[in-house]
Amino acid sequence: MYQLNDLLHLMARLRDPQHGCPWDLQQDYASIVPHTLEEAYEVADAIESGDFDHLPGELGDLLFQVVYYSQLAREEGRFEFATVVDAITRKLIRRHPHVFPDGDLYGSPELPRLDEAAIKQRWEAIKAEERAEKAAAPEQLSLLDDVPSALPALSRAAKLQKRAAQVGFDWPEALPVVDKVREELGEVLEAMSENDPQAIAEELGDLLFVVVNLARHLKVDPENALRAANGKFERRFRFIEQALREAGRPIENCDLDELDALWGEAKKAEQSSSCG
Repeated sequence: MYQLNDLLHLMARLRDPQHGCPWDLQQDYASIVPHTLEEAYEVADAIESGDFDHLPGELGDLLFQVVYYSQLAREEGRFEFATVVDAITRKLIRRHPHVFPDGDLYGSPELPRLDEAAIKQRWEAIKAEERAEKAAAPEQLSLLDDVPSALPALSRAAKLQKRAAQVGFDWPEALPVVDKVREELGEVLEAMSENDPQAIAEELGDLLFVVVNLARHLKVDPENALRAANGKFERRFRFIEQALREAGRPIENCDLDELDALWGEAKKAEQSSSCG
């Protein structure tokens, strides 16, 4: 079987100025980013769908993105793939003092087992130290530093809220968040009554943000929840399309009542399937 060094050699060949691939030679960091995001989602999709036969291939596609960036950096004399491996290994050793108390990757000391809360507290403290080390101006250090702006909006909202919660800027439980959801929904309705597009967009954003907060308090990942809802909608809508196809009726000729009735059938079919 091919090994990691073979993949690194392949990448170097693809970027060879004389004999490499013309497409690969045109790429840079920015042009590869959309492919990286797509490959990450394809890994997530394979896991969510239970497609473990294809998961190795999807993981390979994602690994190739790291190899690609490393090759670009190597050509510019910035760093190499080995630097990436070294950096992540050192970081994980540093962030797991309960496993590597002396910083020795291969040591096996006897350690008392810490509970999850203590481990999480240590993890956040170490990350805070790392943020302080990165800060160009320590007096401007923020808890919100290093929350990537390129994250999906729902995931980023949850991460921002989680960071703020570390210093007590948070509701104590879920029920007050429900009240806030109602309040934000009222403000959306008010903006709608005034027919103010800018205000509507702003209030909808606030509503989405507080719904993410509710999800966080209920220990539900909002991104995964919405992905699941998307999948459910897609399944049910395809059911409607198939039912109309079998009936020989174009979907464009159906009114909302008929479509809604078929939607109800799709829900019943899913419920029967899950019960079975």
